[in-house]
Amino acid sequence: MLPLLFAMTSRLLLCLFALLLLGSRSPAAAPPDRKLVRQTAKVLRAHVLREAAWALQQAPVTVTSSHSPRSAGGPHDFFSEGDYWWPDPQHPTGPYIQRDGLTNPDNFVAHRQAMIRFSRIVGALAAAYQLTGDEQYVRHALGHLRAWFLDAGTLMNPSLLYAQAIQGRFTGRGIGIIDTIQLMEVAQGVLVMQGARAFGAEDLAGIKNWFARYLTWLTTHPYGQDEMNARNNHGTCWVMQVACFARLTGNAELLQFCRERYKTVLLPTQMAANGSFPLELKRTKPYGYSLFNLDAMATICQILSTEADDLWAFQTADGRGIRRGIAYLHPFVADKSRWPLPPDVMYWDNWPVAPPFLVFGAVQFGQQPWFETWQRLDHAPEVEEVIRNLPVRHPLLWLPAVATQPPAQAAP
Repeated sequence: MLPLLFAMTSRLLLCLFALLLLGSRSPAAAPPDRKLVRQTAKVLRAHVLREAAWALQQAPVTVTSSHSPRSAGGPHDFFSEGDYWWPDPQHPTGPYIQRDGLTNPDNFVAHRQAMIRFSRIVGALAAAYQLTGDEQYVRHALGHLRAWFLDAGTLMNPSLLYAQAIQGRFTGRGIGIIDTIQLMEVAQGVLVMQGARAFGAEDLAGIKNWFARYLTWLTTHPYGQDEMNARNNHGTCWVMQVACFARLTGNAELLQFCRERYKTVLLPTQMAANGSFPLELKRTKPYGYSLFNLDAMATICQILSTEADDLWAFQTADGRGIRRGIAYLHPFVADKSRWPLPPDVMYWDNWPVAPPFLVFGAVQFGQQPWFETWQRLDHAPEVEEVIRNLPVRHPLLWLPAVATQPPAQAAP
């Protein structure tokens, strides 16, 4: 698998050589600020338990619960349509045309909604288990996990052949792989819950096998190769997903590949010297895309950093690194009126919500002002587009473990 990945990117060896000449490490980052971790748990506890109470009432809904006649796949195949593609007014029955940044409300979204719902349910249940140690949350999560990954009648195939299709043009595209960022909090939730007595070995092995098969598809299929080589947030999200799923499955080769890709491709080709993301700033929704890409890069650092290879501390020779990216964007999150570019063409009024990059960065670098900004923002957005672009909704799952309290003390 790994030799093929290296072959897919002719730039990678050149970037590795450039890293030897130009890359550097800042002084080793301090250990995570445990006080801020505890404060994060205090801020989120009531929200997590409310979400978990809702999740306990939900029955599984998978891709087999709905189907679009426009899908070229079968009942177990995930299907979605390109967001910014619309019927051509000049040729209503012909191929769709693009209107960047403007979402077509007539797209088929049932599978995407089902996956987001799945992510919300498992994320909330895992976070509640992490806080309380109550295995009722694990038992209920297993019903959803089995439905999506193990039950022959309802499971989703571990591939994404029909995502972000375009009517009259493509039955699926590599760009559609970004849709499965919603499975990240599912995978992380499994990591958090796997030690529970209620989590049987057979279930755990089957779930990890599903993710291992999906990783094989992500790293070998041409769609996966295309997405890995994308130069903007899509390339970032490929690395973020692969890193997350590789950690769950214990794939050390892919974890190391993702570390090197962050250092040699993502950071040096996407971040400008001032910490901004020029490719995102060119879009019709530069504010939302900048938030999204920084969330993804910070999550990569959170997943992949080790004592021996600390991505939080890594920076290029001219000082570009994740800390600079957060420092650049934080003022515009704290006060959006300072944003220097035109407003996003859609959802401008719905951003910002509490971004993962701020709480991750605050904990890692001991930055109280970042934490305070994150704390006062919305932790429970309801706008579907915002939720879709916020795959890390339960940051406690990703931070160092906090001490649990008995369920009796966990008043929602």
